[in-house]
Amino acid sequence: MNELATKSGYAPGTGPWLAALGDWMQRQRRTIQTTQWIVVGLFLVLLIWPAFLPLPQEYVHFYENLILLAQFIFWGIWWPFVMLSMMLMGRVWCGVFCPEGALSEWASRHGRGGAIPAWMQWEGWPFAAFVLITLYGQLISVYEYPKAALLVLGGSTVVAMLVGFFYGKGKRVWCRHLCPANGVFALLSRLAPVHFQVDRERWEQAPPRTPAVDCAPLVNIRTMTGSSACHMCGRCSGHRDAVTLTARSPNREILSLQEADLSRWEVRLLIFGMLGLATGAFQWSASPWFVTLKQGLAEWLIELDIFWPLQSNAPWWVLTHYPETNDLFSWLDGAAILLYIGITTLLIGGTILLALRLAGWVLGQREMPWRLAYGLTPLAGISVFLGLSALTVGMLKAERLELGWVGDLRIALLIVAVLWSGQLIWRILAALEGVSAWRQWVAWFVTMAGTAVVVLSWTQMFFMW
Repeated sequence: MNELATKSGYAPGTGPWLAALGDWMQRQRRTIQTTQWIVVGLFLVLLIWPAFLPLPQEYVHFYENLILLAQFIFWGIWWPFVMLSMMLMGRVWCGVFCPEGALSEWASRHGRGGAIPAWMQWEGWPFAAFVLITLYGQLISVYEYPKAALLVLGGSTVVAMLVGFFYGKGKRVWCRHLCPANGVFALLSRLAPVHFQVDRERWEQAPPRTPAVDCAPLVNIRTMTGSSACHMCGRCSGHRDAVTLTARSPNREILSLQEADLSRWEVRLLIFGMLGLATGAFQWSASPWFVTLKQGLAEWLIELDIFWPLQSNAPWWVLTHYPETNDLFSWLDGAAILLYIGITTLLIGGTILLALRLAGWVLGQREMPWRLAYGLTPLAGISVFLGLSALTVGMLKAERLELGWVGDLRIALLIVAVLWSGQLIWRILAALEGVSAWRQWVAWFVTMAGTAVVVLSWTQMFFMW
């Protein structure tokens, strides 16, 4: 960074407007809080009210029915574009809009203020929570039914408030350690072209008695070098004349990761969670292979005279059960969904992990697979966006809208994802010292070959099934 950037606090060419925006956010804390409570109100209305309304029995437009409107807002707009916002603006959603975070922080301010227990700080919680909430959501059809959405989103919000009440004091302990989306947000926000930059020299020059920042997600601002944990709320902007909202290269944070920044749990979430599990969850309902799997299991059970798995008597909060719409999951349906998603997870995640390990073997560096995996973050982020936006497209098609351009857009996004990840992986390899060029090229080809299974899976769903 040149002298201008160091003195002004913003990156060359970005101008002071980003720094001014960060300072404005710091001064407008009350405005941001008001925004959060407005979002909380809308969230609760759209989450609770539809759950007590009768399901629509015939075709209606989503703007004519509150259930369909809430479904479109939650799953057609909210989730896909929250994911996209992580890659474009960092965790602004978390710090400025998220109703769950706002309620958890509010509960913490009025709670017992207990110390955060050691079990809650386990590094694997983001992976475990993501897996459990994703699988459970598929079993109860969280995208389609308001009761299921109330159970998953509302239940998560209640637990977030309870965690806030018992632990921390005015902090977002839930968001930092237990939120099912925290790990995904942390990975994707590393790609954001904006972040709050900390100037260490200026920090040390500030008066020693400068009041600390009330950082809700418990970030050590003094040592903050990236944006994975930062909620972009603006509270720290201008602190000690050392924290500034500034622009950066979207590749910068991943390329500058140090050995201590690498987390095997994050890598597991990336390749087995976002690229494997999420893909299976998005695709099972459209897959002819799922139908073949379920039929094969049913025939096998009948041959064995085992009939109870074919019954559809589970309650709606265990498996999808809505007789009024003729949508009932049998125990076999539930088992087949879990089996299909599990196979997809192992196939995609296992293929990518094998490719990464082969690349590490070629390079002669045992830990290299974990560093290279972070280069797949753009592919994972765009893959999740494609899956979530498929719900958006399905809802819009139900409105008889002409969406012939969607196929071209999906192809373009897949190309961007592969090229972006390919460039990141190559730059990680090119920075290695003492490794011959041919080994770097072989490692790159091996790693990129592993990503083909992701591209193939989306090609099948969008253009072949």
